[in-house]
Amino acid sequence: MCEYCGCQSLASIDELTREHDEVVRLISHFRPAREDGDVARMAQIAREITTVLGPHTQVEEHGLFPAMAEDFPEQIAALEAEHRHIEAVLAEAADGATPSDPTWPDRLIETMALLRDHILKEQDGVFPAALANLSTEEWEALERVRAKAGGALTRPPV
Repeated sequence: MCEYCGCQSLASIDELTREHDEVVRLISHFRPAREDGDVARMAQIAREITTVLGPHTQVEEHGLFPAMAEDFPEQIAALEAEHRHIEAVLAEAADGATPSDPTWPDRLIETMALLRDHILKEQDGVFPAALANLSTEEWEALERVRAKAGGALTRPPV
């Protein structure tokens, strides 16, 4: 993922980026599971992604996106709509369930392609724009949202 603008030097963006990296790593496990016909494994990976995306989405939608919505309303609305779609497909594997819908594995693969594109939009567009546009108060508000939401990943040593 990108490192050109320096936004990852901010702890908030660094953590969001690390979560993106973990999601991309997990996505890479879907295709082999699909090729093996292992829908139960696909459901497990979906739950692992949901665990990472839960707090991640909270930080974006309650910290980052509101701070950017006035300047980029259409882009933020589109990203939030993508969040809802991704969450809906992942939720079909919630609570330890293996989806019985025979279309789910293919829909999941398609949705994970959308998620990869979504991640690129955030990292190449939203994060650098946040660096340029957010005030100190908005960054502090984002940090408060993160503190409340927590995170699925351990933080690297300081």
